[in-house]
Amino acid sequence: MPNDSLFGVHGAALEVRSQRMGVLASNIANASTPGFKAQDVNFHNALAAVESSSSGNASITGALQYRVPSQPSLDGNTVELATEQTAFAENAVAYQTTLSFLNGRISQITRALRGE
Repeated sequence: MPNDSLFGVHGAALEVRSQRMGVLASNIANASTPGFKAQDVNFHNALAAVESSSSGNASITGALQYRVPSQPSLDGNTVELATEQTAFAENAVAYQTTLSFLNGRISQITRALRGE
């Protein structure tokens, strides 16, 4: 989704936060899978990729990075559940904040169109 002056960077940010939520959820779901390597999204790189994409289906693949665990498990799994849950909660708050901003902007535009 290209940078839209109506919503600014917030539309792209919402898309990146949504995709990051999926990555973090996958990490949490695979916390006990032997050999699973936890990943996270470099937000700034992903945002740049989404903003520069001319299609609505921008991928964050280039912004994915493997996490380096502070306590690697013996089975090769690098998911640290507390870290993932914290990152998921922080991302959820940021997602909700961005969504609230966009809802406010849409309400503002709707009122302007009605002449209020």
